[in-house]
Amino acid sequence: MKLTDREWKEFKIAYILKSSFNAKPYHTSSLTITKNKGIPYITRTNMSNGLQYIVENCNEFKINPKNTIVFGAENATYFYQPFKYITGNKMYYYDTSKLSQEVGLFITCCLNSSIKECGFGYGMGLTGTRSDTRKLHLPINAKGEPDYQFMEDYVKKIMHRKRQEYIDYAQKILAGGGKQILIKLLISKKWKAFKITDIFTDIQRGKRLVKEKQKSGKMPYVSSTAMNNGIDNFIQYDILKMRKYKNCLSMANSGSVGSTFYEPFSFVASDHVTHLKNDDFSKNIYLFIATLGNRLSQKYNFNREINDTRISREKLMLPVDDKGNPDYEYMEYYTQNKMLAKYKDYLQYMECVSNMSSRVLNPFGSRI
Repeated sequence: MKLTDREWKEFKIAYILKSSFNAKPYHTSSLTITKNKGIPYITRTNMSNGLQYIVENCNEFKINPKNTIVFGAENATYFYQPFKYITGNKMYYYDTSKLSQEVGLFITCCLNSSIKECGFGYGMGLTGTRSDTRKLHLPINAKGEPDYQFMEDYVKKIMHRKRQEYIDYAQKILAGGGKQILIKLLISKKWKAFKITDIFTDIQRGKRLVKEKQKSGKMPYVSSTAMNNGIDNFIQYDILKMRKYKNCLSMANSGSVGSTFYEPFSFVASDHVTHLKNDDFSKNIYLFIATLGNRLSQKYNFNREINDTRISREKLMLPVDDKGNPDYEYMEYYTQNKMLAKYKDYLQYMECVSNMSSRVLNPFGSRI
């Protein structure tokens, strides 16, 4: 099951997939963004599987079919979509409904490897017609045709390994002595408003970096997106003299205003993001406060941003102790309980999946 053990051959994309379809575009101004049930809104981003928002469904939408490979005319990145979705401007897709999901994912990776020289900054967009005429390499069978069975088995093997890694990680956390602690419900706690400047000791906005100056690298670049923990790109930053942050919150000032994430890793931020730090806070405390920070999105929007003056006046509601101070110990245990419950839910889910498939022999000779 190694890629290097296979013989590969070049095929025109049009030979493998039907001609691309031009997806009907929808502008964000005509959509209602939701955090509940809705339909994925896919745009010309190269992150988060192309997902920009989840929006409220509408009977007037021309919905694209599931099990398709979607790509944008400028970002030059292909994504496999297992769900029905709508798109933004200049989006195209290939229908792969007759192929398995595993084969669709394999071909998507091959497509992305075939267009490394395209995309932003190259003076050309990857339109549907240009994509159809391009070529990609695929593993072949004894007849010289694409070996779809190998592609499916290979992806299944990777997915099985990934699931096992997640299971091992969750079991390790739970076996490490972590246990849920009995604490008051949120509704039973007293709450009080605190200024952001009183909660965090270090508040600073990131630095502007236009797309054209972003060179591909390993440093996460956090911007004002509400997806993917705020990460908009991975860049080289050493020569840019950008401010580097770690172990703090990032809050979007514009764009997806109010979107707040805990960032445990080193990153650089755009000027649309403010980093909020307190060296005394743990991961769990940050996660608790991040949820409350996200609620600011209800009072801000594209036309009303969180500028430096507003953030200096802004307040967050926090649970308090008997002395009226922020109850950080409570936040710590509450978040810990939530995380442990999620690990248990995941393991129970995987056990159910395993039981349902235990009677089916997987392609690697063992039962999963």
